[in-house]
Amino acid sequence: MTAGQIVCGDVFHSRRISGEGRYILILSDGLGHGIRANVLANLTTSMAMNYTSFHTKPEIAADIFMRVLPRSGEGKESYATFTIIEIDNDELVRIINYDNPATQIFRFGKAFVPRELEIPVRGAENKGKILRVREFKPLRGDRIVFMSDGVTQSGLGSKLFPMGWGDGQLAQFIQKQLERQPEITATRLARKIMNQVEMNDQFKMKDDASCGVINFREPREFMLITGPPFYKIKDQDFVRMVKDFPGKKIICGGTTAEIIAREMDLNISIQHHYDWENIPPAAEMEGFEMVTEGILTLGKVEEILENYTSNTRLEDSPPEEVVKLLLEHDVIHILLGMRINRAHHDPEQPFEIQMRKFVVRRIVKILEERFFKKVNLEFI
Repeated sequence: MTAGQIVCGDVFHSRRISGEGRYILILSDGLGHGIRANVLANLTTSMAMNYTSFHTKPEIAADIFMRVLPRSGEGKESYATFTIIEIDNDELVRIINYDNPATQIFRFGKAFVPRELEIPVRGAENKGKILRVREFKPLRGDRIVFMSDGVTQSGLGSKLFPMGWGDGQLAQFIQKQLERQPEITATRLARKIMNQVEMNDQFKMKDDASCGVINFREPREFMLITGPPFYKIKDQDFVRMVKDFPGKKIICGGTTAEIIAREMDLNISIQHHYDWENIPPAAEMEGFEMVTEGILTLGKVEEILENYTSNTRLEDSPPEEVVKLLLEHDVIHILLGMRINRAHHDPEQPFEIQMRKFVVRRIVKILEERFFKKVNLEFI
């Protein structure tokens, strides 16, 4: 954010179209700074997201929302740049860029530049306005770095970068990071870039700056088990599903843990208790990352995810450890047992709104919509 401003003029929106296996990410930079820039960027990202979701041709969509943007008090055209990235089920990436810095793509640690098409924006009043479009099939290990011009223009006027950091020096910086840490996460790479941007501006930002990173890698799978099966006769089948899962797994619920421990002949070891806002302590069991209490822990997990931001720092309480595991993985399998726990069941309420089911569904919704996780929820 520009120094001295309370609102950022850059806006980022993302959406997962689950029925199509499609991901859409949009970054817009509104003209100027502060409230006015934020409004222009918000309008642009919202409309671009909706039109892209409906497969509208980008040159047609751009014409519509460029005409909708409000004009300035002097009657001059209002303006917002945008970058639209569509990922179609990991089989095709489409990058549509209008006046943002060129998106940086890296393959095998080196800059990769797919063929670029120039598509004129529809409409007589948009003469000379060009969309730059790139399409390519991604490979495991590919990185996409997209940004607003506050990144490439950082350091402008300084002795070190009199013309700004620029695309070339940004590309060199990214390549060095990939050489040092080939497996660096998308989050960590984005933070390193933004840290350097702040350093370039001597920690007093001269322009709104945003950076996003996409990393194509093998999905990490994870299982969360909560609640025993509805029918006791299914306990053995349930435990077999858990035992055969190859990835990391946790249990949220004492009764669930007891069933699994009994069927797998395992011991449960309670950890030393700390004061975690009335959250019961976690336990250890061979083959599982952790065992926690059920509904209270899950309720806190939902609360943390709901309020999570890039500035959130997670500690070592049981709910925070669960959140860490959820965010570290890409494909999350949740086994939700439907056996009624009398301690949490209100007989006057319908079965569909039991607390555990409601909380788990909220967690699934947040993971899918905010964190782009693929979640498989199975009722047992």
